[in-house]
Amino acid sequence: MKTNAARILDSLGIPYELRTYEVDPSDLTAGTVARKIGLPPEQVWKTLVARGDRHGVCFAVVPGSAQLDLKAMARLTGDRKVDTVPLKEVQPLTGYVRGGVTALGAKKAYPVYADETIELFEVVSISAGVRGTQILVAPGDYLRATRAKVGAIASPGGDAD
Repeated sequence: MKTNAARILDSLGIPYELRTYEVDPSDLTAGTVARKIGLPPEQVWKTLVARGDRHGVCFAVVPGSAQLDLKAMARLTGDRKVDTVPLKEVQPLTGYVRGGVTALGAKKAYPVYADETIELFEVVSISAGVRGTQILVAPGDYLRATRAKVGAIASPGGDAD
């Protein structure tokens, strides 16, 4: 099944692999997804929706084995303060549900910020825009497709367990 995110990569000529897995709605952690698709948690990246006090809504892309450092995110975005948006706002803002959020093909082209460790891998996994499907893609291609700004925005302690 092709998602909007996959169609965007197709249109840019970016190679990728779709990997599907069985979804457990009660356990959407990156660690569980990593086990199901056969990758270490640090290669399965989660896309969070955040809002800064100056620049508004943006995406934060961090490894599943880490959590978003809100102070570091604020420094990177130029905001004084950044918070993740409440879960009830995620779908209206992006068009995606929890466990299926991706920066590719969202309702609006919000700025994207990715943790600098993304460049350590040959391939990373990101949501394809639906629960149960991941896109495996080269980090450089993902950064180009999302026009992401890279910086140190992750800290240890994600939901990989």
